[in-house]
Amino acid sequence: MIYIAPSILAADYAALGNDVRKVGNADLLHVDIMDGHFVPNLSFGPDVTRAVNGVTEQFLDMHLMIEEPERWFEAYIDAGGDRLVFHVEATDDHVAAGRQIRELGAQSGFAIKPGTSVEPYLDDLEHFDEVMVMSVEPGFGGQKFMPEVLGKVLTLRDHINERGLDTLIGIDGGIGAGTIAEAAAAGVDAFVAGSAVFGADNPAEAVDNLRRLAAEARES
Repeated sequence: MIYIAPSILAADYAALGNDVRKVGNADLLHVDIMDGHFVPNLSFGPDVTRAVNGVTEQFLDMHLMIEEPERWFEAYIDAGGDRLVFHVEATDDHVAAGRQIRELGAQSGFAIKPGTSVEPYLDDLEHFDEVMVMSVEPGFGGQKFMPEVLGKVLTLRDHINERGLDTLIGIDGGIGAGTIAEAAAAGVDAFVAGSAVFGADNPAEAVDNLRRLAAEARES
């Protein structure tokens, strides 16, 4: 299945509720959480997450680009996060972190930076609902897609299929009409798109177009 996840990092913050409503046809919403330490930028916190949750019933996919993410799991789940995706580079025990998220009642996921190998984590995928492959360096929107990370997607796809797992493969960074087909063909399920959606004249049409392009690539 194909999931298109508009990133509200690219939305108009002065009209955030209105922009969220514009993408009501999206499969889920991607919420980037940055702490200014793990990545050099700051973004949203639990209060903004709660506000977004108050204007939509869409699934909230929380991308925690923060140090010591375990300290914040409960706060973001209480604020409305449906799936928490933390970075393996920010924790000493990714399996324990994944279990903690599930015990708190949310879906669990982990993200890996472009320079992080996926092989050390393949045997632990049953503990996670999603693996997010970063196709840019985390911390800033609007970066160029890095196609070299698709080797990780292929490795994940083969491993997930061989084991019969339900773990989703997500990709985040530089996804748009010119890159989504390549990522979909490699085996990505969930596509985070920021400026490609909220920078379009009609964000809802942009979501539908990205979904169509991904589906066509998966079927070919």
